[in-house]
Amino acid sequence: MFELFMRALPLLQTAVLITLGLGLGSFILGSMLGMLIALARISNVKPLKWLAFAYVSIFRGTPLLIQILLIYFGLPNYGITMGPIPAAMLALTLFAAAYLSENFRSGISAVDKGQWEAAWSMGMSYPKTLGRVILPQALRIAIPPVGSRLIALMKDTSLASTVTVVELTRVADQIGATTFRYMEMFLIVGFIYWLINQILTILQTWLEAKLSRRYQ
Repeated sequence: MFELFMRALPLLQTAVLITLGLGLGSFILGSMLGMLIALARISNVKPLKWLAFAYVSIFRGTPLLIQILLIYFGLPNYGITMGPIPAAMLALTLFAAAYLSENFRSGISAVDKGQWEAAWSMGMSYPKTLGRVILPQALRIAIPPVGSRLIALMKDTSLASTVTVVELTRVADQIGATTFRYMEMFLIVGFIYWLINQILTILQTWLEAKLSRRYQ
């Protein structure tokens, strides 16, 4: 197996970077969009509220693979052509935003209403109340589910292989096809995914502990 690993190493190095780029990039963009959707869900503006609800319903209710295929193969019918990596990044971002919005919304909802009232009694505006009082507490509460979503998203990048993105799963399939050693190759790639996600888990645990100490 070590000989196979060394043979695949040049391709795996590039594939790891692509996998990390897709996972982290879509997580960051998805978090930004997800926060906007979460704020729309808790707003008093009904059209915004229903639009955000519809978005979450659609992207949580349909498989990620279908979304990737629709963006990559479907959009060209309407004159919108995207390369494999941008198409995969867009699909992962839109998909992640739906789940992250619910994580953020639950975090915001968990903050005591008295915090809102106290901030408003001091004359704070809605944006200041959110930025200085509510979101710091909400994000601390939301760290566990948000961290779990990042780990899940890192594994979801494997679906990008269906639109020819040369990430870890695609490399495993290619090397397996040329060597007929599928079992060993997929075990190697599975270990790499596990290692990446273990590092993310350790970082999540460290961040949780640090913020817990800060608010004690």
